[in-house]
Amino acid sequence: MKTAKDPRHQHRIQLMQTLFSWDFKKKKKLKEIQEIISSLDGIDGVITKSAPTWPISQINRIDLAILRLSVFELLLKKEPPKVVVDEAVELAKEYGGESSPGFVNGVLGKVIELEGINV
Repeated sequence: MKTAKDPRHQHRIQLMQTLFSWDFKKKKKLKEIQEIISSLDGIDGVITKSAPTWPISQINRIDLAILRLSVFELLLKKEPPKVVVDEAVELAKEYGGESSPGFVNGVLGKVIELEGINV
């Protein structure tokens, strides 16, 4: 059972926070998120396709960091999709706004559908 102290959960929190701060200082490339940053065009394309009424520039920055990390994990297929979505929703509850968990869950559900990811 997952706990708040789970090392994988703590690592995701660190990655999400690093992605969030990178979004404001794009010149600095950080090792922890280098692979995500190098795939950002594709990741943002998937997010745009999955949330067509929300341009990337209008998505809350913390939600965007959570989505970028989660889409990257979904596309890598190293973790089961249910785990990725659950973690993303938990991060959205903890760090996002009131509507963040539902938004993140909805976008990731659409990503899974559009990308043909087996649940």
